[in-house]
Amino acid sequence: MLDFLSIDVGSLLFTLLNTLILFLVIKHFLFGRVHAVLEARQQEVAKTYQDAEDASRHASELEEEYTGLMQNAKTESEQLIRNATRTAQSRSEEILAQARKDSGDMLEHAAAQIEQDKKRARNQLRGEISDLAVEIAQKVVERDLNQSDHDRLISDFIDSVGDSQ
Repeated sequence: MLDFLSIDVGSLLFTLLNTLILFLVIKHFLFGRVHAVLEARQQEVAKTYQDAEDASRHASELEEEYTGLMQNAKTESEQLIRNATRTAQSRSEEILAQARKDSGDMLEHAAAQIEQDKKRARNQLRGEISDLAVEIAQKVVERDLNQSDHDRLISDFIDSVGDSQ
């Protein structure tokens, strides 16, 4: 009755030997190839991760480089603006100084012209006065003047001098 519960050592050894042979055959033909495929896949995944890390590192380096370039560009633009402002200010001051000098020169020229015109007018007035004085003297010499004629000649002289101014 207990025959079905008994352990047959021969069957057990045969089963173990078959399992060992099956394991060795599978290991020899199948595990090597599966292991190679798994190893290749693991290397591929590792390479992908390494490439991703390299790309990330490169992107970070480029970002730092571009940030530095942008900062340099900002600094340069600020410097250019400051230089342009200084140049414009100095040019403005030069233009104002030149305008002041030119206006001063024009004022001096106008004053000199006015002075010349005054001298010319005085000389002309003197000439006219001397001509009138000569005429009066001729009229006085030509005739004998009484007081009313004398007053009238002086009045005429004054009127003619007033008209010439």
